[in-house]
Amino acid sequence: MPVTRESGRDRALHYLRETVLVDPSAQGTFLNEVELASRIGVSRTPVREALLLLVADGLIEMLPGRGAYVPPMTGRQIRELMELRGVLERHAASRVLAERAVPLAALREVLAEQESLATGGHDGDLEIATAFIDRDMVFHQALVDAAGNTMLTRTYAGLRVRQRRVGVAALFRSANRQRAVCGEHGRIVEALAAGDEPAAMRAIDEHLALTLRVLLEA
Repeated sequence: MPVTRESGRDRALHYLRETVLVDPSAQGTFLNEVELASRIGVSRTPVREALLLLVADGLIEMLPGRGAYVPPMTGRQIRELMELRGVLERHAASRVLAERAVPLAALREVLAEQESLATGGHDGDLEIATAFIDRDMVFHQALVDAAGNTMLTRTYAGLRVRQRRVGVAALFRSANRQRAVCGEHGRIVEALAAGDEPAAMRAIDEHLALTLRVLLEA
């Protein structure tokens, strides 16, 4: 069976989404296409193609005469993201409790991985922060996936890039935020394990509200 090679555009898109957009220092800056092409190992054409895809997603702006700009997420955008997450996560929690399909093993496994990452306390380390937020997204996606609704799963997964951006930003803005997140996740798991829907809703709301507060205090 022939091996499918990743295209230059896909490589550039992956790098921009997973490395550039998540970096707090890149927010509010212009991107150099030549520098990006060199760093990724492709020509400028696939970089430009990737940038245009991100423009369509509302993650990059192309300003005439100035190039590709990474606009910081506004307070309104962050609030709307957290509001949407709350709607989806609370619904998922309600469904998995009703169906007795709480993915406790998966949630506990990811939480343990996050706790291991948080022991170093390096909230200002981009590599560790990114790894921590990647596990954070796995935690929440596992809960949403367990609801068994394909459209719900796809909708939540579509928030990935924005969630990564705000998640890493929150870690950089609050000391020991990683440990705090582990505690918040732990309360969500405890409520789900106990089959206590009101407590699970409160724990989800508290987690999102605390994250929002950290992001808007800067």
